[in-house]
Amino acid sequence: MSLGFREITLIVFVALLFFGPSKLPELGQAVGITLKECIKATQGIMEDAKTGTRG
Repeated sequence: MSLGFREITLIVFVALLFFGPSKLPELGQAVGITLKECIKATQGIMEDAKTGTRG
């Protein structure tokens, strides 16, 4: 399932209506932090798999 320009535009428009323009930067920041932590955890798991250690 891939998202095109129309779908992304619709999602952003609905988010703007639902959360309002003042809350969107906070929401974006929270999503960014969550994504960063997820990537960091995935890299840690991959590194453990390479070295064969368990934690």
